[in-house]
Amino acid sequence: MSQATQDSVREDGVIASVSGPVVTARGLDARMNDVVYVGDEGLMGEVIEIEGDLTTIQVYEETSGVGPSEPVESTGEPLTVDLGPGMMDAIYDGVQRPLDVLEEKMNSAFLDRGVDAPGIDLEKKWEFEPTVSVGDEVASGDVVGTVPETVTIEHKVMVPPDFEGGEVVAIEDGEFSVTETVAELDNGEEITMHQEWPVRQARPAAEKKTPREPLVSGQRILDGLFPIAKGGTAAIPGPFGSGKTVTQHQLAKWADADIVVYVGCGERGNEMTEVIEDFPELDDPKTGNPLMARTCLIANTSNMPVAARESCIYTGITIAEYYRDMGYDVALMADSTSRWAEAMREISSRLEEMPGEEGYPAYLAARLSEFYERAGYFTTVNGEEGSVSVIGAVSPPGGDFSEPVTQNTLRIVKTFWALDADLAERRHFPAINWNESYSLYQEQLDPWFVENVEDDWAEERQWAVDVLDEENELQEIVQLVGKDALPEDQQLTLEIARYLREAYLQQNAFHPTDTYCSPEKTYGILTAIHAFNDEAFKALEAGVPVEEIQAIEAAPRLNRIGVQEDWEAYIEDLKAEITEQLRELY
Repeated sequence: MSQATQDSVREDGVIASVSGPVVTARGLDARMNDVVYVGDEGLMGEVIEIEGDLTTIQVYEETSGVGPSEPVESTGEPLTVDLGPGMMDAIYDGVQRPLDVLEEKMNSAFLDRGVDAPGIDLEKKWEFEPTVSVGDEVASGDVVGTVPETVTIEHKVMVPPDFEGGEVVAIEDGEFSVTETVAELDNGEEITMHQEWPVRQARPAAEKKTPREPLVSGQRILDGLFPIAKGGTAAIPGPFGSGKTVTQHQLAKWADADIVVYVGCGERGNEMTEVIEDFPELDDPKTGNPLMARTCLIANTSNMPVAARESCIYTGITIAEYYRDMGYDVALMADSTSRWAEAMREISSRLEEMPGEEGYPAYLAARLSEFYERAGYFTTVNGEEGSVSVIGAVSPPGGDFSEPVTQNTLRIVKTFWALDADLAERRHFPAINWNESYSLYQEQLDPWFVENVEDDWAEERQWAVDVLDEENELQEIVQLVGKDALPEDQQLTLEIARYLREAYLQQNAFHPTDTYCSPEKTYGILTAIHAFNDEAFKALEAGVPVEEIQAIEAAPRLNRIGVQEDWEAYIEDLKAEITEQLRELY
C-alpha cells in the first residue's frame, strides 16, 4: 500500500458507528475507494459507500476498542500498491505491508494496530543500467533501463502508464534509490524506479491475444489431459483435505512461468507457514537459483482481519500485471477465492445490502469476473508480450460444487480441475477427478504439443480419455455382478485403465524425481501403457487367457516409470520386455 505523506492526510471526519470491520463516519470529505485512517490509532481503511454526510469504510485491521467520535483522516487517494524493484523474495500482508519490516519495527511476530511501512524499500540503492540514450523518444510503458532485482529477475524500469512520454534529456547509470530520478524528459516528466497503481484498476495493454502456449506444470494429469494456457484461467475446487493447497504449491514450484505471485487469502496459517519455510529452500528447476528469487508471497491468513482478504486478491493481480508489462509470464495462485467471497459476504451483510444466494452479495459474479478477466496473454503498450495466468482454489463447504462461488467461477474460467474427496481417501494424488474435470484450451494448445513433443500427442490423449470413460461405465456393472462376470476384453480394459490411473494419473509430489514430469516424459509413460494395451489385446485375440496376460512380470514395471531418472531407456527396455513376454504366451 502506498504511503500517504503527512501533508496529504487531513483530519476531516469523526466516527459515527463501528460494526466489526465496517465503520461509518460523518463529515468526511472523501471519494469512493479513497484510503482513510480511522481512529486514534490510525487504522487503515477504504471508503466503500457514500450516502449524504455518512461515509462507510471497510477497515483492514481489527477494530475492537475503536469508538464513536474518534477522528477519521482521508488521504484523498485510492488504495494503491508500491511497484518497483524489491518485490521479488518479499512477503506481504493483504495491503502490501512487508511482514519482515513490520516484525523488525515491532520487535515481535505479533503486529500492533496502525503500524505501517512502504511496500518496497525506499532507501535501498539499486544498480541502474540505461537502455536508452539522451535524444531517444520514449512513450508510456517504454523501458528506459534495467536493474538486477534478484539473481533470476532483471527488473525493467518503465515509463509510467500515466506519463505522456517524450525525448530523453538526461539519463545516466549508477546506484539510485527507487525515489531518485533516473531519467528526465523534455516535457519535464521525471522517471523513477518507483510507480504507484490503484489496485482495482487494470493496468493498460495494447492487445489481449488468444493464448497458444501451455503453462507447463510438470503434473501429468494437468499437462496430459487438462492443460492451461499461458494467460489462461483455472479453478481448483475441492473439499477440505483433498489437496488444493498442495496442488497450488506444485504449480508455484514447477509451472513454466517467469514470476510466481502466491496469494494466501484467508487460508490457515500453518499452510502459509509451509510455503514460507519451503520456498526459500527450493531450487528453481529453470535456473538452479532459489525459487524465492522469482516469487512474491502475499500472506493474508484466516486469523488476519477479514476486510484485508478483500484487497489481497487485487494487490496480487496488480503486482502480476506490473511484471507482465515487462514481458514476463506470470502465474498467480489465489488460495482461496472462497475466503475472499466470504469476506465480501461479511462486509455486505454489515452494510445491510440485499443478500443473494446463500447470503453472498448480488455482485459476487461481477467481482469474480473482474478478477479473472485481468488474466490473459497480452501485447503490452511497449510492444513486449507477457501473460498473467490465474489459478484460483475454491473451498466449497462440504465439497458441494453447486454452491455459488464454485458455480460462478465455473462460468468464468476455462480450465476446471475438480478435486475428489473419495480419491484423496484412497490416497490417489493429485486427487483430480478425470471424469468431472475439463479444459477448453486443448484445441488451441495441441499444435504446440505436436510441434514440441510428438505428432500424435492429441491421439494418445484421446485414447487415454476413451479408456477411462469406458472404465467408468464398466464400474457400474462391476459393482452389480463383479469383475469376473465381464467378458475377457472388458476385464483387460479395466486392467489397462488401472495402469492409467496408477502409473499416469497418480504422481508423488514428495518424490525428488516424480514431483516434476516433463511433457516428453508424460507422453512416454502414456505410450508405454498404450504399447502394453496393443500387445495385450493381440495376445487375447490369439486365445491367451486374460489371467495370464495380467500375470506377466513386466507389466507392474509400468508403475515405476515416474520415479526413473533415465526414463527414456527404461521405457524402451520395458516395451521390449512386455512385447517379448506376451508373445511367448501364444
